[in-house]
Amino acid sequence: MSEIENAGSAERPVDHPKSAPEDRETAGPFDESEANPVRPYVDLGGVKVLPREGLHLRLEVEEGSKRVVAVGLDYANSTLQVQPFAAPRSSGLWHEIREQIAEQIARQGGTTRVRDGAFGPELLAQIPVAAADGATGRMRLARFVGVDGPRWFLRGVIAGEAAVDPTAAAQVEDLFRSIVVVRGTTPMPPRDLIPLRMPATGAQPQQ
Repeated sequence: MSEIENAGSAERPVDHPKSAPEDRETAGPFDESEANPVRPYVDLGGVKVLPREGLHLRLEVEEGSKRVVAVGLDYANSTLQVQPFAAPRSSGLWHEIREQIAEQIARQGGTTRVRDGAFGPELLAQIPVAAADGATGRMRLARFVGVDGPRWFLRGVIAGEAAVDPTAAAQVEDLFRSIVVVRGTTPMPPRDLIPLRMPATGAQPQQ
């Protein structure tokens, strides 16, 4: 759902407190300055991912621009899509972005509710799925999670077993915790997607 990336970006920003687990600095998701430098991360530009058994990595590419817009992680019979965004130094984005996601899903005919999750407030969504004939018959369950870090915001979309099963959820939440965000020093407007790229070496993710 990378189309939410710039939703409402033209509106006047409102300062909201950052939303993140109290132990984020030591348990993740990490800023590049907080990550263990000797761990064998896969470098994808704006994020680094720690390989683990059973994890399949893929990059989601925008058709027209060929720009990488999200990292997809298949793990524990679930999917985790992550996107890193530039953010203000002192205020958070998750409160406002969460509301915009809920509004967009409502326009699609879906439903959402906010609940307390492993990372703070998260959005549990029922999203209509279009059939081959264009009809919308069934719903897909997804969890939208977000963490405000130092000068970045990391969004995750969790689907599959981790949306309903506590055991799978714990595994995928641990995976999200292990993500490292590389904000860089280049000035960027808040809400801009931090550039992602193919890994320089090693196995190439599927597009």
